[in-house]
Amino acid sequence: MERRSLPVTFRNCIARFISLIPFLAVFMPGVPAQAAGRFIVRVSGPSAIQLVASLTGYNVLEGVDGSAGQLYVITTPDALDPVTGLSVLSITTGVLGVETDLVAHTANAAPAIPPALQDTTPTAYYGAMVPRGYINQPATEKIRLADLRAAYPGATGAGIVAVIDTGVDPYHPVLKPVLLPGYDFTRNKALADETLDVSLTSTPLVSGVQAIWMNSSSGMVDQSTAAVVDQSTAAVVDGQQAPDFGHGTMVAGIVHLVAPTAKILPVKVFRADGTGYTSDILRGIYYAMSMHANVFNMSFHLAAYSPELNRALSTANLAGTVSVAAAGNDGQNTIVYPAALSTVMGVASTTNDDQLSNFSNYGPQLVWVAAPGEGVVTTYPFSTYAACWGTSFSTPFVSGLAAVMRSVNSLSNQSTSSSAAAHAQYIDPNAGNGRIDGLQALQAAVPRLLGIRLP
Repeated sequence: MERRSLPVTFRNCIARFISLIPFLAVFMPGVPAQAAGRFIVRVSGPSAIQLVASLTGYNVLEGVDGSAGQLYVITTPDALDPVTGLSVLSITTGVLGVETDLVAHTANAAPAIPPALQDTTPTAYYGAMVPRGYINQPATEKIRLADLRAAYPGATGAGIVAVIDTGVDPYHPVLKPVLLPGYDFTRNKALADETLDVSLTSTPLVSGVQAIWMNSSSGMVDQSTAAVVDQSTAAVVDGQQAPDFGHGTMVAGIVHLVAPTAKILPVKVFRADGTGYTSDILRGIYYAMSMHANVFNMSFHLAAYSPELNRALSTANLAGTVSVAAAGNDGQNTIVYPAALSTVMGVASTTNDDQLSNFSNYGPQLVWVAAPGEGVVTTYPFSTYAACWGTSFSTPFVSGLAAVMRSVNSLSNQSTSSSAAAHAQYIDPNAGNGRIDGLQALQAAVPRLLGIRLP
Protein backbone atom coordinates (compact mmCIF):
# COMPACT_ATOMS: atom_id res chain seq x y z
CA MET A 1 0.00 0.00 0.00
CA GLU A 2 1.35 3.35 -1.06
CA ARG A 3 2.45 5.90 1.53
CA ARG A 4 3.22 9.37 0.19
CA SER A 5 3.30 12.87 1.59
CA LEU A 6 1.42 15.87 0.28
CA PRO A 7 3.26 19.07 -0.62
CA VAL A 8 3.61 21.32 2.42
CA THR A 9 1.51 24.06 0.82
CA PHE A 10 -1.36 21.61 0.36
CA ARG A 11 -1.18 20.45 3.97
CA ASN A 12 -1.32 24.09 5.08
CA CYS A 13 -4.41 24.64 2.97
CA ILE A 14 -6.13 21.70 4.64
CA ALA A 15 -5.10 22.89 8.08
CA ARG A 16 -6.86 26.21 7.53
CA PHE A 17 -10.07 24.43 6.55
CA ILE A 18 -9.92 22.12 9.55
CA SER A 19 -9.99 25.01 11.99
CA LEU A 20 -13.51 25.81 10.75
CA ILE A 21 -14.93 22.31 10.80
CA PRO A 22 -16.74 20.10 13.34
CA PHE A 23 -15.25 16.65 13.91
CA LEU A 24 -16.69 13.16 13.73
CA ALA A 25 -16.49 10.75 16.62
CA VAL A 26 -15.15 7.43 15.35
CA PHE A 27 -16.20 3.94 16.42
CA MET A 28 -13.95 1.04 15.42
CA PRO A 29 -15.51 -2.31 16.37
CA GLY A 30 -13.07 -5.21 16.41
CA VAL A 31 -10.19 -3.45 14.68
CA PRO A 32 -7.49 -6.03 13.86
CA ALA A 33 -4.07 -5.04 15.14
CA GLN A 34 -2.52 -8.08 13.50
CA ALA A 35 -3.47 -11.53 12.23
CA ALA A 36 -1.09 -13.46 14.53
CA GLY A 37 -2.92 -16.20 16.40
CA ARG A 38 -5.77 -16.35 13.87
CA PHE A 39 -5.99 -19.14 11.32
CA ILE A 40 -8.36 -20.22 8.57
CA VAL A 41 -8.85 -23.96 8.87
CA ARG A 42 -10.53 -26.30 6.37
CA VAL A 43 -12.08 -29.53 7.70
CA SER A 44 -14.52 -32.12 6.38
CA GLY A 45 -17.48 -30.80 8.37
CA PRO A 46 -18.89 -29.51 11.69
CA SER A 47 -18.04 -32.69 13.60
CA ALA A 48 -14.43 -32.48 12.42
CA ILE A 49 -14.00 -28.91 13.69
CA GLN A 50 -15.26 -30.03 17.09
CA LEU A 51 -12.58 -32.74 17.09
CA VAL A 52 -9.89 -30.20 16.16
CA ALA A 53 -10.98 -27.89 18.97
CA SER A 54 -10.93 -30.79 21.42
CA LEU A 55 -7.47 -32.01 20.38
CA THR A 56 -5.78 -28.58 20.35
CA GLY A 57 -7.71 -26.63 22.94
CA TYR A 58 -7.85 -23.74 20.48
CA ASN A 59 -10.93 -21.53 20.13
CA VAL A 60 -13.26 -21.88 17.14
CA LEU A 61 -14.26 -18.28 16.50
CA GLU A 62 -16.71 -18.57 13.60
CA GLY A 63 -17.63 -20.34 10.39
CA VAL A 64 -16.60 -18.80 7.08
CA ASP A 65 -18.41 -20.62 4.27
CA GLY A 66 -22.00 -20.50 5.49
CA SER A 67 -24.00 -23.73 5.39
CA ALA A 68 -21.13 -25.71 3.81
CA GLY A 69 -19.56 -26.02 7.29
CA GLN A 70 -16.01 -26.77 6.11
CA LEU A 71 -14.16 -23.50 6.73
CA TYR A 72 -13.60 -21.91 10.15
CA VAL A 73 -11.57 -19.27 11.94
CA ILE A 74 -9.55 -20.62 14.86
CA THR A 75 -7.65 -18.49 17.36
CA THR A 76 -4.75 -19.62 19.54
CA PRO A 77 -3.80 -18.36 23.02
CA ASP A 78 -2.10 -14.93 23.05
CA ALA A 79 1.02 -16.38 24.63
CA LEU A 80 1.43 -19.01 21.93
CA ASP A 81 3.87 -18.27 19.12
CA PRO A 82 1.81 -18.13 15.88
CA VAL A 83 4.34 -20.31 14.04
CA THR A 84 3.78 -23.00 16.65
CA GLY A 85 0.02 -22.62 16.32
CA LEU A 86 0.23 -23.05 12.56
CA SER A 87 2.46 -26.12 12.94
CA VAL A 88 0.14 -27.75 15.47
CA LEU A 89 -2.94 -27.19 13.35
CA SER A 90 -1.26 -28.49 10.20
CA ILE A 91 -0.69 -31.91 11.80
CA THR A 92 -3.93 -32.16 13.78
CA THR A 93 -6.30 -34.96 12.86
CA GLY A 94 -9.25 -33.66 10.84
CA VAL A 95 -7.48 -30.60 9.39
CA LEU A 96 -7.45 -30.61 5.58
CA GLY A 97 -5.80 -27.21 5.18
CA VAL A 98 -4.70 -24.23 7.26
CA GLU A 99 -3.44 -20.72 6.57
CA THR A 100 -2.81 -17.56 8.57
CA ASP A 101 -5.76 -15.16 8.66
CA LEU A 102 -3.96 -12.24 7.02
CA VAL A 103 -4.95 -8.60 7.37
CA ALA A 104 -5.96 -7.06 4.03
CA HIS A 105 -5.97 -3.39 3.07
CA THR A 106 -8.09 -1.28 0.79
CA ALA A 107 -6.20 0.23 -2.15
CA ASN A 108 -6.16 4.01 -2.73
CA ALA A 109 -3.82 6.94 -3.53
CA ALA A 110 -3.62 11.02 -3.83
CA PRO A 111 -4.30 14.99 -4.50
CA ALA A 112 -5.60 18.19 -6.38
CA ILE A 113 -9.21 19.33 -6.47
CA PRO A 114 -10.58 18.52 -9.95
CA PRO A 115 -12.82 21.06 -11.73
CA ALA A 116 -15.62 18.48 -12.10
CA LEU A 117 -16.07 18.38 -8.33
CA GLN A 118 -16.87 22.07 -8.38
CA ASP A 119 -19.54 21.68 -11.07
CA THR A 120 -22.54 21.28 -8.76
CA THR A 121 -25.31 22.14 -11.24
CA PRO A 122 -28.25 19.80 -10.36
CA THR A 123 -28.76 17.29 -13.16
CA ALA A 124 -31.22 14.40 -13.52
CA TYR A 125 -29.61 10.97 -13.64
CA TYR A 126 -31.75 7.81 -13.69
CA GLY A 127 -34.34 8.98 -11.19
CA ALA A 128 -32.10 11.11 -8.96
CA MET A 129 -30.66 14.61 -8.99
CA VAL A 130 -26.87 14.66 -9.03
CA PRO A 131 -24.21 17.34 -9.51
CA ARG A 132 -23.38 17.65 -13.21
CA GLY A 133 -19.69 17.04 -12.45
CA TYR A 134 -20.53 13.49 -11.36
CA ILE A 135 -21.80 12.66 -14.86
CA ASN A 136 -19.64 14.93 -17.00
CA GLN A 137 -16.08 14.34 -15.85
CA PRO A 138 -12.86 13.30 -17.62
CA ALA A 139 -13.20 9.68 -16.49
CA THR A 140 -16.58 9.17 -18.17
CA GLU A 141 -15.30 10.83 -21.33
CA LYS A 142 -12.25 8.58 -21.39
CA ILE A 143 -14.25 5.36 -21.16
CA ARG A 144 -16.73 6.72 -23.76
CA LEU A 145 -19.74 6.27 -21.50
CA ALA A 146 -21.90 8.73 -23.49
CA ASP A 147 -20.99 6.99 -26.77
CA LEU A 148 -21.89 3.63 -25.23
CA ARG A 149 -25.31 4.94 -24.13
CA ALA A 150 -25.98 6.49 -27.53
CA ALA A 151 -25.19 3.24 -29.34
CA TYR A 152 -26.88 0.95 -26.80
CA PRO A 153 -29.60 2.92 -24.96
CA GLY A 154 -30.73 -0.12 -22.99
CA ALA A 155 -27.24 -1.06 -21.80
CA THR A 156 -27.45 0.60 -18.41
CA GLY A 157 -26.56 -2.35 -16.20
CA ALA A 158 -28.20 -5.57 -15.08
CA GLY A 159 -27.78 -8.10 -12.29
CA ILE A 160 -26.10 -7.55 -8.93
CA VAL A 161 -22.67 -6.04 -8.27
CA ALA A 162 -21.28 -7.00 -4.85
CA VAL A 163 -19.12 -4.20 -3.45
CA ILE A 164 -16.88 -6.06 -1.00
CA ASP A 165 -15.54 -3.12 0.95
CA THR A 166 -16.09 -0.85 3.98
CA GLY A 167 -19.86 -0.79 3.52
CA VAL A 168 -22.03 1.85 1.86
CA ASP A 169 -24.17 4.74 3.09
CA PRO A 170 -27.64 3.18 2.58
CA TYR A 171 -29.34 6.57 2.81
CA HIS A 172 -27.45 8.33 0.01
CA PRO A 173 -30.24 9.55 -2.32
CA VAL A 174 -28.38 8.54 -5.47
CA LEU A 175 -27.56 5.01 -4.30
CA LYS A 176 -30.62 4.19 -2.20
CA PRO A 177 -32.87 3.10 -5.13
CA VAL A 178 -30.40 0.43 -6.30
CA LEU A 179 -28.93 -0.72 -2.97
CA LEU A 180 -29.70 -4.09 -1.45
CA PRO A 181 -29.37 -4.32 2.37
CA GLY A 182 -26.17 -6.36 2.35
CA TYR A 183 -24.37 -7.56 5.46
CA ASP A 184 -21.81 -6.19 7.92
CA PHE A 185 -19.23 -8.87 8.71
CA THR A 186 -17.30 -6.54 11.02
CA ARG A 187 -20.30 -6.44 13.35
CA ASN A 188 -22.05 -9.66 12.27
CA LYS A 189 -25.32 -7.89 11.57
CA ALA A 190 -27.59 -7.17 8.63
CA LEU A 191 -27.27 -3.89 6.68
CA ALA A 192 -23.77 -2.96 5.51
CA ASP A 193 -23.99 0.64 6.73
CA GLU A 194 -20.57 2.28 6.92
CA THR A 195 -21.99 5.44 8.52
CA LEU A 196 -22.14 3.45 11.77
CA ASP A 197 -18.34 3.76 11.91
CA VAL A 198 -18.64 7.44 12.79
CA SER A 199 -21.02 9.77 14.57
CA LEU A 200 -21.54 13.34 13.42
CA THR A 201 -21.21 15.90 16.17
CA SER A 202 -22.93 18.41 13.89
CA THR A 203 -24.65 18.37 10.53
CA PRO A 204 -22.61 19.46 7.49
CA LEU A 205 -23.72 23.00 6.63
CA VAL A 206 -24.13 23.04 2.88
CA SER A 207 -26.87 24.29 0.60
CA GLY A 208 -28.13 22.73 -2.59
CA VAL A 209 -26.16 19.83 -4.03
CA GLN A 210 -23.40 18.92 -1.62
CA ALA A 211 -19.82 18.39 -2.71
CA ILE A 212 -17.01 16.82 -0.77
CA TRP A 213 -13.34 16.66 -1.57
CA MET A 214 -11.58 13.58 -0.27
CA ASN A 215 -7.81 13.75 -0.01
CA SER A 216 -5.70 10.61 0.15
CA SER A 217 -1.95 10.65 0.55
CA SER A 218 -0.77 7.38 2.00
CA GLY A 219 -2.56 4.54 0.35
CA MET A 220 -5.87 4.96 2.13
CA VAL A 221 -8.71 7.43 1.74
CA ASP A 222 -8.04 10.70 3.57
CA GLN A 223 -4.65 10.42 5.12
CA SER A 224 -4.24 13.98 6.27
CA THR A 225 -7.39 14.36 8.29
CA ALA A 226 -9.86 16.00 5.96
CA ALA A 227 -12.99 15.50 4.01
CA VAL A 228 -13.97 19.06 3.14
CA VAL A 229 -17.54 19.82 2.13
CA ASP A 230 -17.83 22.84 -0.20
CA GLN A 231 -14.25 23.67 0.87
CA SER A 232 -15.50 25.55 3.93
CA THR A 233 -18.09 23.80 6.09
CA ALA A 234 -18.07 20.06 6.55
CA ALA A 235 -17.57 16.98 8.59
CA VAL A 236 -13.99 15.87 9.11
CA VAL A 237 -12.82 12.30 9.50
CA ASP A 238 -9.83 11.84 11.80
CA GLY A 239 -7.22 10.34 9.48
CA GLN A 240 -5.54 8.50 12.35
CA GLN A 241 -8.68 6.60 13.30
CA ALA A 242 -10.83 6.29 10.20
CA PRO A 243 -8.66 6.88 7.13
CA ASP A 244 -10.87 4.77 4.87
CA PHE A 245 -14.27 6.01 6.00
CA GLY A 246 -16.38 6.47 2.88
CA HIS A 247 -14.31 4.12 0.73
CA GLY A 248 -17.18 1.72 -0.03
CA THR A 249 -19.66 4.51 -0.75
CA MET A 250 -17.21 6.04 -3.22
CA VAL A 251 -16.66 2.70 -4.95
CA ALA A 252 -20.41 2.06 -5.13
CA GLY A 253 -20.94 5.51 -6.65
CA ILE A 254 -18.61 4.69 -9.53
CA VAL A 255 -20.34 1.36 -10.17
CA HIS A 256 -23.64 3.25 -10.26
CA LEU A 257 -22.22 5.93 -12.56
CA VAL A 258 -21.33 3.29 -15.16
CA ALA A 259 -24.24 0.88 -14.57
CA PRO A 260 -27.09 2.96 -13.08
CA THR A 261 -29.76 0.25 -13.30
CA ALA A 262 -27.69 -2.59 -11.82
CA LYS A 263 -28.35 -3.52 -8.20
CA ILE A 264 -25.53 -3.02 -5.68
CA LEU A 265 -24.97 -5.45 -2.81
CA PRO A 266 -22.80 -3.85 -0.11
CA VAL A 267 -20.69 -6.38 1.77
CA LYS A 268 -18.82 -4.80 4.69
CA VAL A 269 -15.64 -6.72 5.47
CA PHE A 270 -13.36 -3.73 6.17
CA ARG A 271 -13.38 -1.32 9.08
CA ALA A 272 -13.01 2.43 8.76
CA ASP A 273 -9.23 2.13 9.12
CA GLY A 274 -9.15 0.20 5.84
CA THR A 275 -8.19 -3.19 7.30
CA GLY A 276 -10.00 -6.50 7.41
CA TYR A 277 -9.22 -10.16 7.96
CA THR A 278 -8.99 -12.65 5.12
CA SER A 279 -11.64 -14.70 6.90
CA ASP A 280 -14.09 -11.78 6.76
CA ILE A 281 -13.36 -11.37 3.05
CA LEU A 282 -14.05 -15.07 2.55
CA ARG A 283 -17.29 -14.83 4.53
CA GLY A 284 -18.25 -11.88 2.35
CA ILE A 285 -17.51 -13.74 -0.88
CA TYR A 286 -19.52 -16.82 0.14
CA TYR A 287 -22.36 -14.55 1.26
CA ALA A 288 -22.31 -12.67 -2.05
CA MET A 289 -22.47 -15.99 -3.89
CA SER A 290 -25.47 -17.02 -1.81
CA MET A 291 -27.13 -13.73 -2.77
CA HIS A 292 -26.51 -14.51 -6.46
CA ALA A 293 -24.21 -11.58 -7.13
CA ASN A 294 -23.09 -11.49 -10.76
CA VAL A 295 -20.03 -9.26 -10.31
CA PHE A 296 -17.58 -8.94 -7.41
CA ASN A 297 -15.86 -5.57 -6.99
CA MET A 298 -12.76 -6.01 -4.80
CA SER A 299 -10.96 -2.70 -4.30
CA PHE A 300 -8.41 -4.18 -1.90
CA HIS A 301 -5.35 -6.40 -1.80
CA LEU A 302 -3.84 -9.03 0.47
CA ALA A 303 -0.25 -9.14 1.63
CA ALA A 304 0.21 -12.68 0.33
CA TYR A 305 -1.44 -15.46 -1.65
CA SER A 306 -4.37 -17.15 0.11
CA PRO A 307 -5.30 -20.67 -1.07
CA GLU A 308 -8.79 -20.26 0.39
CA LEU A 309 -9.36 -16.95 -1.40
CA ASN A 310 -8.27 -18.61 -4.64
CA ARG A 311 -10.65 -21.50 -3.95
CA ALA A 312 -13.57 -19.17 -3.19
CA LEU A 313 -13.09 -17.08 -6.32
CA SER A 314 -12.61 -20.20 -8.45
CA THR A 315 -15.95 -21.45 -7.13
CA ALA A 316 -17.53 -18.11 -8.00
CA ASN A 317 -15.98 -18.28 -11.45
CA LEU A 318 -17.56 -21.68 -12.09
CA ALA A 319 -20.91 -20.20 -11.06
CA GLY A 320 -20.55 -17.47 -13.72
CA THR A 321 -19.52 -14.59 -11.47
CA VAL A 322 -17.22 -11.87 -12.83
CA SER A 323 -14.45 -10.91 -10.39
CA VAL A 324 -12.59 -7.60 -10.60
CA ALA A 325 -9.83 -6.38 -8.22
CA ALA A 326 -7.50 -3.43 -7.68
CA ALA A 327 -3.85 -3.74 -8.70
CA GLY A 328 -2.71 -1.66 -5.70
CA ASN A 329 -0.82 1.60 -5.30
CA ASP A 330 2.83 0.81 -4.62
CA GLY A 331 3.94 2.01 -8.07
CA GLN A 332 5.71 -1.31 -8.64
CA ASN A 333 5.88 -4.20 -11.06
CA THR A 334 4.64 -6.65 -8.47
CA ILE A 335 2.05 -9.27 -7.62
CA VAL A 336 -0.85 -8.67 -5.25
CA TYR A 337 -3.96 -10.72 -4.60
CA PRO A 338 -6.71 -11.22 -5.58
CA ALA A 339 -5.88 -9.12 -8.68
CA ALA A 340 -3.17 -11.55 -9.83
CA LEU A 341 -5.41 -14.63 -9.70
CA SER A 342 -6.28 -16.18 -13.07
CA THR A 343 -10.02 -15.92 -12.32
CA VAL A 344 -9.87 -12.17 -11.66
CA MET A 345 -9.44 -9.05 -13.81
CA GLY A 346 -6.68 -6.97 -12.20
CA VAL A 347 -7.15 -3.23 -12.77
CA ALA A 348 -4.47 -0.53 -12.92
CA SER A 349 -5.05 3.23 -12.76
CA THR A 350 -4.59 5.76 -15.55
CA THR A 351 -4.43 9.54 -15.62
CA ASN A 352 -6.85 11.71 -17.55
CA ASP A 353 -4.11 12.00 -20.19
CA ASP A 354 -4.07 8.22 -20.72
CA GLN A 355 -0.82 7.57 -18.92
CA LEU A 356 -0.31 4.87 -16.31
CA SER A 357 -0.69 6.57 -12.90
CA ASN A 358 2.65 6.84 -11.13
CA PHE A 359 1.18 5.25 -7.99
CA SER A 360 -0.36 2.29 -9.81
CA ASN A 361 1.13 -1.19 -9.63
CA TYR A 362 1.66 -2.73 -13.05
CA GLY A 363 2.91 -5.76 -14.95
CA PRO A 364 1.61 -8.56 -17.19
CA GLN A 365 0.96 -11.01 -14.35
CA LEU A 366 -1.13 -8.48 -12.43
CA VAL A 367 -2.99 -6.16 -14.79
CA TRP A 368 -5.68 -7.20 -17.28
CA VAL A 369 -6.96 -3.71 -18.08
CA ALA A 370 -6.67 -0.17 -16.74
CA ALA A 371 -9.25 2.54 -16.01
CA PRO A 372 -9.24 6.18 -14.88
CA GLY A 373 -8.21 6.52 -11.25
CA GLU A 374 -7.28 10.14 -10.63
CA GLY A 375 -9.64 12.85 -9.41
CA VAL A 376 -12.72 10.69 -10.00
CA VAL A 377 -15.91 12.37 -8.73
CA THR A 378 -18.26 10.02 -6.92
CA THR A 379 -20.68 9.63 -4.01
CA TYR A 380 -19.60 10.01 -0.39
CA PRO A 381 -21.49 9.42 2.90
CA PHE A 382 -24.04 11.87 4.26
CA SER A 383 -25.46 12.70 0.80
CA THR A 384 -22.23 14.29 -0.39
CA TYR A 385 -19.75 13.78 -3.23
CA ALA A 386 -16.00 13.22 -3.32
CA ALA A 387 -12.99 13.24 -5.59
CA CYS A 388 -10.72 10.24 -5.15
CA TRP A 389 -7.45 8.75 -6.42
CA GLY A 390 -6.26 5.15 -6.56
CA THR A 391 -6.70 1.77 -8.19
CA SER A 392 -9.61 1.26 -5.75
CA PHE A 393 -11.54 3.70 -7.89
CA SER A 394 -10.36 2.39 -11.25
CA THR A 395 -11.72 -1.04 -10.36
CA PRO A 396 -15.46 -0.13 -10.19
CA PHE A 397 -15.31 1.30 -13.71
CA VAL A 398 -14.52 -2.23 -14.89
CA SER A 399 -17.07 -3.82 -12.52
CA GLY A 400 -19.71 -1.40 -13.75
CA LEU A 401 -18.81 -2.20 -17.35
CA ALA A 402 -19.22 -5.92 -16.57
CA ALA A 403 -22.75 -5.16 -15.30
CA VAL A 404 -23.44 -3.17 -18.48
CA MET A 405 -22.33 -6.17 -20.56
CA ARG A 406 -24.91 -8.21 -18.68
CA SER A 407 -27.55 -5.85 -20.09
CA VAL A 408 -26.87 -7.25 -23.56
CA ASN A 409 -25.81 -10.77 -22.59
CA SER A 410 -27.51 -12.46 -19.63
CA LEU A 411 -25.00 -15.31 -19.95
CA SER A 412 -22.03 -13.01 -19.47
CA ASN A 413 -19.28 -14.52 -17.30
CA GLN A 414 -15.61 -14.01 -16.46
CA SER A 415 -14.41 -15.28 -19.83
CA THR A 416 -16.78 -13.27 -22.01
CA SER A 417 -16.48 -10.12 -19.89
CA SER A 418 -12.69 -10.13 -19.75
CA SER A 419 -12.44 -10.83 -23.49
CA ALA A 420 -14.78 -7.94 -24.27
CA ALA A 421 -13.05 -5.58 -21.83
CA ALA A 422 -9.75 -6.37 -23.55
CA HIS A 423 -11.02 -4.41 -26.57
CA ALA A 424 -9.46 -1.36 -24.97
CA GLN A 425 -7.31 1.64 -25.83
CA TYR A 426 -3.72 0.42 -25.71
CA ILE A 427 -1.54 2.88 -23.81
CA ASP A 428 1.38 1.08 -22.19
CA PRO A 429 2.84 -2.46 -22.11
CA ASN A 430 2.51 -2.36 -18.32
CA ALA A 431 -1.22 -1.58 -18.44
CA GLY A 432 -2.38 -4.93 -19.73
CA ASN A 433 -4.79 -4.71 -22.65
CA GLY A 434 -5.15 -0.98 -22.15
CA ARG A 435 -7.54 1.60 -20.74
CA ILE A 436 -11.12 0.37 -21.01
CA ASP A 437 -13.32 1.70 -23.81
CA GLY A 438 -17.00 1.12 -23.03
CA LEU A 439 -18.19 1.32 -26.62
CA GLN A 440 -15.57 -1.06 -27.97
CA ALA A 441 -16.25 -3.49 -25.14
CA LEU A 442 -19.99 -3.55 -25.85
CA GLN A 443 -19.39 -3.93 -29.57
CA ALA A 444 -17.21 -6.93 -28.78
CA ALA A 445 -19.77 -8.42 -26.37
CA VAL A 446 -22.96 -8.07 -28.44
CA PRO A 447 -21.89 -10.09 -31.54
CA ARG A 448 -21.05 -13.06 -29.31
CA LEU A 449 -24.67 -13.12 -28.20
CA LEU A 450 -26.42 -12.26 -31.44
CA GLY A 451 -24.07 -13.90 -33.89
CA ILE A 452 -23.89 -10.77 -36.04
CA ARG A 453 -21.09 -8.58 -37.28
CA LEU A 454 -21.25 -4.89 -36.48
CA PRO A 455 -19.83 -2.30 -38.90
